[in-house]
Amino acid sequence: MVHVLSSRTLLRPTDPERSRTFYGELLGLPVYREFGTGPERGTVYFLGGGFLEVSGRSDRPPAPGLQLWLQVADAEAAHEELVARGVPIARPPVREPWGLIEMWIEDPDGVRIAVVEVPADHPLRFRP
Repeated sequence: MVHVLSSRTLLRPTDPERSRTFYGELLGLPVYREFGTGPERGTVYFLGGGFLEVSGRSDRPPAPGLQLWLQVADAEAAHEELVARGVPIARPPVREPWGLIEMWIEDPDGVRIAVVEVPADHPLRFRP
């Protein structure tokens, strides 16, 4: 079993400012962190521990903008384990310019899932 350390739902809105107003002001979600600049900058909101419920049935796959972010301790080990189980890998682990090690897979409906390792030297590992 892949040992998931944390998870995050990734939302790709059609209007980022409108979405930030909704989540930050209307829902009042506290900001965990922000990154980038300009209208398409990123804002991460606290949602508690993060969960994914799979239940019920739908006539169509989820919206193509829906993605999941799953943090693991070791992306390479997760890659090996998933390959051994026959899980198709959309992209093997790569250290991104922002310092995270990311691998991409997809669920049976095509929902993209980032399997992410936060390296020991990454700022997410340090508290101010």
